[in-house]
Amino acid sequence: MNNFILNTPTKILFGKGQIAKIAKELPADARILITYGGGSIKHNGVLAQVQKALEGRAVFEFGGIEPNPTYETLMKAVEVVKAEKIDFLLAVGGGSVADGTKFIAAAARYTAATDPWDILLTNGAKVAAAVPMAVVLTLPATGSESNSGAVISRKASGDKLAFFSTHTYPVFAVLDPEVTYSLPPRQVANGVVDAFVHTVEQYLTYPVDAKVQDRFSEGLLLTLIEEGPRALSEPTNYDVRANVMWSATQALNGLIGAGVPQDWTTHMLGHEITAMHGLDHAQTLAIVLPSVLTYKKEQKRAKLLQYAERVWNLRDGSEDQRIDGAIAATRAFFEKMGVGTRLSAYGLDGSTIPAMVAKLKEHGMLTLGEHRDITPEDSQRILEASR
Repeated sequence: MNNFILNTPTKILFGKGQIAKIAKELPADARILITYGGGSIKHNGVLAQVQKALEGRAVFEFGGIEPNPTYETLMKAVEVVKAEKIDFLLAVGGGSVADGTKFIAAAARYTAATDPWDILLTNGAKVAAAVPMAVVLTLPATGSESNSGAVISRKASGDKLAFFSTHTYPVFAVLDPEVTYSLPPRQVANGVVDAFVHTVEQYLTYPVDAKVQDRFSEGLLLTLIEEGPRALSEPTNYDVRANVMWSATQALNGLIGAGVPQDWTTHMLGHEITAMHGLDHAQTLAIVLPSVLTYKKEQKRAKLLQYAERVWNLRDGSEDQRIDGAIAATRAFFEKMGVGTRLSAYGLDGSTIPAMVAKLKEHGMLTLGEHRDITPEDSQRILEASR
């Protein structure tokens, strides 16, 4: 196992009725800005729960954060933070709202003379402070409710980049499985696929004898395989929703990635598909992951065999047969969740692959993967195999 430092400072309030307790977690004199997305929280009652919990407080609202949050929209929220002297941000929504709110928090305290987009261009290195923030989670998927990262798009340039900062960990996060009952099937499926791929990115690399992290990752994958389809067929099953929600959080709160090599090629290629074509984040992951695993089969052989046996119970046949079977089972699981696994499933013929690879180069993604051996030429081959 590799050396690591792990700090997961976000306080988790998990379970039914926890939204009612948020006032106790906030400073009594805080000026609070609630951030949210397209307005579904108005229809499903979540916003009303939050407003009731914060009754008597100085509360403002900013809606309209996109599923792939854009710099242009978020900078409008930064203006509100400054104009209203906001000193606490409360993201009410899924990972995109949480991500966008992290950027708002950092950009509102950004004092450098350059454009705040530099927060993304420097991977968060220029973040020296941020407005405190928290999350009321409505869509389990990204794990953004308890980590320090965010992914932001910029419409003007067609870019989608990530940043990380210790200043943007949420102070607390509320996870109430009941608020996920009304989610559309597409969002439920996307969340399960997103959490699954987050886990795989930290698990399917090469062995470093990190038995705890491996077993934890395998437990998350097995849980998602078991409960993901049930979340679609039994939308108001509390226990199913609770297991999916907690799995998504645990998949990217730092624990399973501590002390192990990590890949993230699938995410980097997926970001370019989303930036160019607007596909859902999870859809791009489902498209790219099987091709990455196939392309890097030799480098990932030991862990793929472990994955085949422990997750998919594949013990018979040659090593290559078991590995191919595990990759096929992964693709079949995504399809079972209703998420297509090829570009053609979304009406894309691959003609924009050269342009996506050019964007990868522009973003400095020249050596991807756990071995840093995936070149732009390799990325093009992976995308071509994803048609």
